[in-house]
Amino acid sequence: MAVRGKLIAIVGSYRKEGIVDSAVDGVLRAAQQQGVETKKIYLLDQHIEFCTNCRTCMLEPGEARGKCVLEDDLERLLTEIEQADYLVIGAPVNFGNVNAITRKFMERCVGFAWWPWESRAPKIRNPARNKRAILVSASGAPAWLARCFTGTLGALKKMAALFGARTVGVLWIGQVNKEHMALPQKSCLKAHVLGRKLVAD
Repeated sequence: MAVRGKLIAIVGSYRKEGIVDSAVDGVLRAAQQQGVETKKIYLLDQHIEFCTNCRTCMLEPGEARGKCVLEDDLERLLTEIEQADYLVIGAPVNFGNVNAITRKFMERCVGFAWWPWESRAPKIRNPARNKRAILVSASGAPAWLARCFTGTLGALKKMAALFGARTVGVLWIGQVNKEHMALPQKSCLKAHVLGRKLVAD
């Protein structure tokens, strides 16, 4: 089977093989079955410094992403993301929003926007959304409650938009209230459906 594009999955969970990671794996398996090359990146394994809000990456005009002055793994990660055709972004809810490691990464992605000092608000450098994305999250609260009343979904959608991706599906696992918990069968099935949908022609 010929390769039908490249998928990058970004996992912001602190737990490898946990609920978010397992759900992301389900999406990836379905995409692989359709001939898509996949790669999973754990933010936990990357050296990513905190954004200092110097805004250097946001000051140069143009569609190309602004480069950060900090030297760590960010440039390599963002280059891989830019070269992908499809994205899966997974992060759990923690204190009403995405967890800290995901937020730290998200803040370092501001170079995809242009925001000179005299401007009132940033603008995404390239508003075209040529990629597609699936978003994955999990919460101790019921899924509908966490989706509506936390900032997690909005944060994940903003991150996908920065990367030039249109969100085509969301997989949310609610009531994750055990330390060691298997991915529910219903969520396994939905992950498979969303993986196929993500890479469908």
